[in-house]
Amino acid sequence: MAGHRQSRKRRHITWAVAGAAVVAGAGIAAQTSMAATSWPAQKTFTGRAFDTCTAPSLSTMKAWHTGFYGAAAVYVGGKNRGCAQPNLTASWVKSVSSLGWKLIPIYVGAQPPCQSGANPEKLTSSTAASLGAQDAADAVSKASALGMKAGSAIYLDMEAYDTTNTSCNDAVLTYVRAFDKGLHAKTYRAGYYGFTSSSAKAVATAKDKTDLPGNLWYALWDQKNTTTSDWPWGSTQFTGHSRGHQYMVNSKESHGGVTLTVDRDAWDAPVAITG
Repeated sequence: MAGHRQSRKRRHITWAVAGAAVVAGAGIAAQTSMAATSWPAQKTFTGRAFDTCTAPSLSTMKAWHTGFYGAAAVYVGGKNRGCAQPNLTASWVKSVSSLGWKLIPIYVGAQPPCQSGANPEKLTSSTAASLGAQDAADAVSKASALGMKAGSAIYLDMEAYDTTNTSCNDAVLTYVRAFDKGLHAKTYRAGYYGFTSSSAKAVATAKDKTDLPGNLWYALWDQKNTTTSDWPWGSTQFTGHSRGHQYMVNSKESHGGVTLTVDRDAWDAPVAITG
């Protein structure tokens, strides 16, 4: 996600390492709309991850399964998704999961009204709630069709914007809350990708935490493979396997004889349930 997500051709992300089942309530304290529901145990992954704009071929995923990375983020949908996904099918998900890969679903939803650049879908103050609900339903539909089951986390991608613009920021948070409520209604966990200087900061520092995501993937390109030492906010926020950190972008590297340009992430958060 370096640069604008609208240009998915340059944005990639994935994660890796040892996966573990964690009790259903971990990392969801702020998500009040989850309280009355019986949730399956979440599946988490802790380690290094990567992503590419277009999901790699199965042969590439086999070559890259060397142990350096253990998870891959994939763009499951959204009108602002910038790359075609010829490889991303239910069969591909099943095959890479059987290899041991963990998958992190990303949904490129509506973007802020005050954000620069053209997007196929932008929210406004008047459409934020309805678009959030609509996009959540689409995100669940897309993830489910790929074999990502209830209990999975879906990460909403929100690119940088001027958070000092109060009306714009309020509209974004309205959209995010509606999106999260829509996910929770279908028993999917809410995650969020954003920048520490803007979109992630808006969620992390919001006074009212109601229905905000319980899992935060923050972009801070300091080349530090950590989710703790450079965490910008309170140490008690997003604990219990609820953090991802995009720490390096546009990294050209080879594994198993195959070269890709990816973004690197430190990951300690929920992933898709595919088994």
